[in-house]
Amino acid sequence: MFDHLSSRGLLDAAAEAVRARRLAEVRDLEVIAAWAAVHSGESTGLVRRMNPLVSVGGEGTPRVQDHALGEIALARSSGVAATINALADVLDLQHRLPLTWRVVRQGTAEVYVARKVARMSRHLPVSVVGVVDVAVARMIATEAPGRVLTVAEGKVIEADPALHEQRVEEERRRRYVGLGRSDEFGLRTLIARLDAGDAAWVQATVARVAEIIAPGHPDATADEVRAIALGYLARPAELVALLVEHEATASQSETGAEPEPVTDDEPLEPSRATALPTDVLAGLQRTDLTKLRPKVTLYVHLHEATLLGTQGVARVEELGPRTLGALQRLLATRNVTVKPVIDLADAVRTTAYEHPEALKERVHLITGGDYWPYATSTSRHVDYDHPTPFDPGKAGQQTGTHNSGPLARRNHRWKTHAGYQARQRAPGHYVWLTPHGLGFTTGPSGTHPCSENEARLMLAFADRYG
Repeated sequence: MFDHLSSRGLLDAAAEAVRARRLAEVRDLEVIAAWAAVHSGESTGLVRRMNPLVSVGGEGTPRVQDHALGEIALARSSGVAATINALADVLDLQHRLPLTWRVVRQGTAEVYVARKVARMSRHLPVSVVGVVDVAVARMIATEAPGRVLTVAEGKVIEADPALHEQRVEEERRRRYVGLGRSDEFGLRTLIARLDAGDAAWVQATVARVAEIIAPGHPDATADEVRAIALGYLARPAELVALLVEHEATASQSETGAEPEPVTDDEPLEPSRATALPTDVLAGLQRTDLTKLRPKVTLYVHLHEATLLGTQGVARVEELGPRTLGALQRLLATRNVTVKPVIDLADAVRTTAYEHPEALKERVHLITGGDYWPYATSTSRHVDYDHPTPFDPGKAGQQTGTHNSGPLARRNHRWKTHAGYQARQRAPGHYVWLTPHGLGFTTGPSGTHPCSENEARLMLAFADRYG
């Protein structure tokens, strides 16, 4: 395709490809903004309560009908959250950062940088956000992204110093522990925001545990040993057992004898290893610490052929894919209770409206998560919907594996009140039709668009299922 181009021609083609990509990203955002503009009017009556105008961008941006947010996401083959984030960014750029947006629309600047500036400045009042807009517009097309964002960060503070100080105080009161997704190697990133004192104690405990276990990991790097040591904090019983055992061993090495029992009139001196009084340490040495281990339920999806020697991969919910060897290491040295395997081929039905817990578990295992088109959630903490709406005046078993699907709360609300049609075609297989005639099927192989006529035909035949 490019064989006929000279070196200079290839350089020109590279530059043009980048500009074309940027303009395509701008067009994507402009289409979303146009959709929001069409759906920015107030509804009336009961519809108004079910379909309120919601603010997605910063102060000064137009609001949009809540029900309109889902369908545009489906048209983009995108998750709802990603589309709402994109809409918030473009509305901010159009109405709060117009100078920056004008430069971006020319294809001379990276769209992602402008979107990040929009998010950084979203909390600012519309009366002062222009300080950020002027500064960023001058440089976004000529400076590296890192420099642009550094200047934008400073201008956000400069625009409203009092608000920044208020936010600093608010951030100091926000503490959290977060986990990233499991990667393909079975590792996860742990991020935490702690009080400075607590963080220091965590660091000291990790350092102490790393010192104890280091001889058992001669080939590991210091960082790897510290990561292994941090894992002990998730297993308090093993952590205490490790520290107590090491303290007892150290005491015997120093004295050459068993430690003396502690009497009530002896002073309680903290152990340097565990920061626990010595009488507590003595009591812990006589305690069965295995009783302190937390109980965790793991859902492991594994084909029986893998257990018989065929090469395969196990999927552990919330942890991701694992080789059989990795699964064995995960379960090693643990007390494991194996629960009966659920035969998903069995149909379960009930006359009640509510889904029993056993049915919820079965439906989740069949669907794997939210059955909304392009949904990303695989959580079990969802609503359980009747694709064919439950009719209180109709006899029969309307709830069951033949008429059930997990939906996130927002998706459930849209499906119920925003004019979507959905039906279940088979266990784990569904068909959707949006208010404006977009058709989709969802199932084990993902989401697949289909024509409006195909969707209507499948909806009609799906009513016979069950």
